[in-house]
Amino acid sequence: MTDQPDAKLIPRGLFVMTVLYGGMTVIAGVLGFKQVALGPLAVEAGIFPFLMLVVLSSSVSQFYGREQANKLVLWGFLPLAASIFLILIVLGLPPSDKMPVENINAFETVLNQTPRIMAAGPFAYGVSLFLNVYIFDKLRGSGGDGSIAMMVRGGIASAISQAIDSVIFITLAFYGEFPIGSLLAGQMLAKVVLSFIIVPPLVYGMVSLAKALDDK
Repeated sequence: MTDQPDAKLIPRGLFVMTVLYGGMTVIAGVLGFKQVALGPLAVEAGIFPFLMLVVLSSSVSQFYGREQANKLVLWGFLPLAASIFLILIVLGLPPSDKMPVENINAFETVLNQTPRIMAAGPFAYGVSLFLNVYIFDKLRGSGGDGSIAMMVRGGIASAISQAIDSVIFITLAFYGEFPIGSLLAGQMLAKVVLSFIIVPPLVYGMVSLAKALDDK
């Protein structure tokens, strides 16, 4: 019996964050159909899984390095593309005659996005997430690597990258369809505010979780 080569093991923390990352890329587009009210701000709910993508990519950059974080963002295109492909297949299949018409209409309303929106999403995703990793890593080089500095870097990188994401997505998806100024301003404000509120503690928590998992 010949010896089998050792498999290249992935750290537990990286494995968990990679699984979560793939799930967030898939669900973001579905949740984005609903707008939620956060005080005076009205935001599309897809911002929450997208902020989790920011948290996860920043956490991987912090604990496993920028190169690994960029790989995470790159591989994120795979579940994103697979989900879009499967949605198109399911939408093209005839519904069962036992399915209520109102359920069919609701399903198609949520998932039957225009080609412009479907193209804008992956493009904005790639630019903003790679930018987030780049800014987060560059700020680390200025001497900020403690817990507080890490959280501040996470908030700054998220705020900038999410503002860029809003500009790219809304412009590509809706420019020429209707005036986008107020929508763009509202989304950018909401994402910047939430980036500083949500992202810093979650980055700290994810890095702590990775340390705990890898120490087992």
